[in-house]
Amino acid sequence: MFKQFKAALAATALTFGVAGAAMADGHQKVEDIHFLIPGGAGGGWDGTARGTGEALTKSGIVGQATYENMSGGGGGKAIAHLIETGDSGTLMVNSTPIVIRSLQGVFPQSFRDLTPIAGTIGDYGAMVVHKDSQFEDMQALLAAYANDPSSMAIGGGSVAGSMDHLIAALVMKNAGANPMDVKYIPYDAGGKAMAGLLSGEIAALTTGFGEAIELARQGEVNILCVTSTERLDTAPDTPTCDEAGSKGTEFVNWRGFFAAPGLDEDTKAQYISALNAMYDTEEWATVRDRNGWVDIYNADSDFVAFLEKQEEEIAGLMRELGFL
Repeated sequence: MFKQFKAALAATALTFGVAGAAMADGHQKVEDIHFLIPGGAGGGWDGTARGTGEALTKSGIVGQATYENMSGGGGGKAIAHLIETGDSGTLMVNSTPIVIRSLQGVFPQSFRDLTPIAGTIGDYGAMVVHKDSQFEDMQALLAAYANDPSSMAIGGGSVAGSMDHLIAALVMKNAGANPMDVKYIPYDAGGKAMAGLLSGEIAALTTGFGEAIELARQGEVNILCVTSTERLDTAPDTPTCDEAGSKGTEFVNWRGFFAAPGLDEDTKAQYISALNAMYDTEEWATVRDRNGWVDIYNADSDFVAFLEKQEEEIAGLMRELGFL
């Protein structure tokens, strides 16, 4: 569905007005940023916002970062809040679900009602099971699903018909099974979904690879496959879903940041330059590698063009799978 996208970071410095003049010498670029997180603690949005804030502040690019979790409405509560307050000091993290849920009408707004700042990372999807699961590999899980889909509860950190559900359906579809038979159990954020897997409430979990990698390293879960086209350097023993029997499966979830509508150009330029500068820091490399993220960078108009293209692609897939 998606072509793997990698950033070609700008080779030359971005040029802005007086407000951004300090950027060229590597000094602080933004005094403070308030990160608005549309879901609960422990999920991909939460990890992305806090990891980005960590890299920005520890590297000295941003003076101070604060965080606010605002769950509700599939992310719609936070979107409405940002629009209503118009706070120029806030960046809201979001990802592919803003496109999916807007298409579904979960909330009335879309990315067009905000100021897109930049897409910053990619996170592949993963099929995850408990360390003591009866499914030792993806082939065993696919066989059990084909035999009796209703007996296999697959959870995700978002509502039915959302990205985690879409990934599960896509994996099953490309394995030759009926994607509409997925018994999907929704949780509010990835942390709660992972807790459901660890407690035995669900048999498997579709989530971001970055959300599962640390528990996999600790031996608490097994990642059966990842939705990349090639095995990842951070998990070379984990097969791609294509290798594991779900032919042609490819899905990468971008994550990035949005500001309030009507944001002035100088402030937008400062945010874009701060995120751009972040990629050259050791602090960012530490955060990125710890989470198993892939660097991307689509800023401003390039980000908008990417979102428009993804909206078209996802709408086609969702219609095919009966989600629209």
